[in-house]
Amino acid sequence: MESENSSSDSPTPVRKIVTVAAIAAGVQFGWALQLSLLTPYSQTLGVPHTWSSFIWLCGPISGLLVQPIVGYYSDNCTSKFGRRRPFISAGAVAVAIAVFLIGFAKDIGHHAGDSLEKHTKPRAVAIFVVGFWILDVANNMLQGPCRAFLADLSADNHKTMRISNFLFSFFMAVGNVLGYSAGSFSSLHKMFPFTQTVACDVYCANLKTCFIIDIILLVFVTITAVTTVSETPLKKPQDPEPRPSGIPFFGDLFTAFKSLKKPMWFLLLVTSLNWIAWFPFLLFDTDWMGKEVYGGNVDGNDAESKLYDKGVRAGALGLMINSIVLGFSSLALEPLGRVVGGVKNLWGIVNFILCACLASTVGITKMAEAWRRHHPGVLSPPPSNVKASALSMFGVLGIPLSVTFSIPFALASIFCSTTGGGQGLSLGVLNMSIVIPQMFVSVISGPLDKAFGGGNLSAFVLGSISAAISALMAIFVLPKPPKQVSIVPGMAGGH
Repeated sequence: MESENSSSDSPTPVRKIVTVAAIAAGVQFGWALQLSLLTPYSQTLGVPHTWSSFIWLCGPISGLLVQPIVGYYSDNCTSKFGRRRPFISAGAVAVAIAVFLIGFAKDIGHHAGDSLEKHTKPRAVAIFVVGFWILDVANNMLQGPCRAFLADLSADNHKTMRISNFLFSFFMAVGNVLGYSAGSFSSLHKMFPFTQTVACDVYCANLKTCFIIDIILLVFVTITAVTTVSETPLKKPQDPEPRPSGIPFFGDLFTAFKSLKKPMWFLLLVTSLNWIAWFPFLLFDTDWMGKEVYGGNVDGNDAESKLYDKGVRAGALGLMINSIVLGFSSLALEPLGRVVGGVKNLWGIVNFILCACLASTVGITKMAEAWRRHHPGVLSPPPSNVKASALSMFGVLGIPLSVTFSIPFALASIFCSTTGGGQGLSLGVLNMSIVIPQMFVSVISGPLDKAFGGGNLSAFVLGSISAAISALMAIFVLPKPPKQVSIVPGMAGGH
């Protein structure tokens, strides 16, 4: 099948690339809300903390299956609307449906028969889980074709491809800041007063309002992109080659694994350990702020639940600070790599920073607990030094996160450039080393927390150990790339 892009002779003007890259802001807005608010929200529906991690399995499962399948079929789509735009449009519609189900789960569950007096609301939980899974599938439907569309528009011009990746990263950082800042406001629901109902309290109404804003933003940027940036449809071959039975891309994926060289296998291993370190914190950071740092209780009395809510919103503020640091530090990766002797050394150094930050959660928690022991019966936020320590830790984590979102993808492109599998397929293989660790963390973190008396610290300690191992392997085991190339941050959404 002949491959054509929308601009085969010269790259598309930057303004059109900006228009397509802006879709990342809408996608990442919703992803930021997922990370900061949905684990606490699921517990208000009656989902036990030890079970909330299993809900997050939908992300890696959809990333493992949906993204490579959508990528394969978008490569070969012969629609008159183009290869990428039909998938981008369908993904945006699916996101809108998913966030509606999540935001209105309590209301729909109440009308379906959930009791307001009972803590567990089974119908609302069912609607929430369905919406959550649809949201992850839809995010994967959007991200892959968007990145591929940008590559098509670059027309193999390396400078334009670098600009496209930078803009995509920039708009993902914008989406992060918007999502985390929206999650940190406790009165956002006043924009849409109808969001607060008998079944949906202020916390629920704020989440609902955040998702309504996300729908408006995503629909706007998607409609703008698909209507103003055109594609040249892919022509159907006159004599198509016979296709094997089953899903064709699995054969390509199997061939890619067979052809992997030792450097790529080491990269997959280091990446997997790196993400085992990251996922416990990414999944439970705001819950840790609400529970361990602020001493709140989502299942407690009114004062305890309000204190928990304050902690969750402080965590959302920390994530916003993290995103700001991430955006600025990603611009400094190129000179930093030269200073420390290469990108793999830089990766190892920042993984030690990640290790130290995750270990520091234990000390911060102990400081908060000591303060509460000396002030029994006082339900108020921790002192300023505890809050400052926690927020500073969130900010410092932006440095290793910028590396995690860029260097592995750059190295994958280098190591796989001679295998014949193509850049898209090599990044698809790398994605497996991200989603499989997420599945592992989702399965083990609940039982691990329960075995050590509840809470999040045990999973964070596991992450700290994994970060230290990945740091050592990045420095001493991972082969040095044959040529140091410019690092273009390629941020991912954790799927």
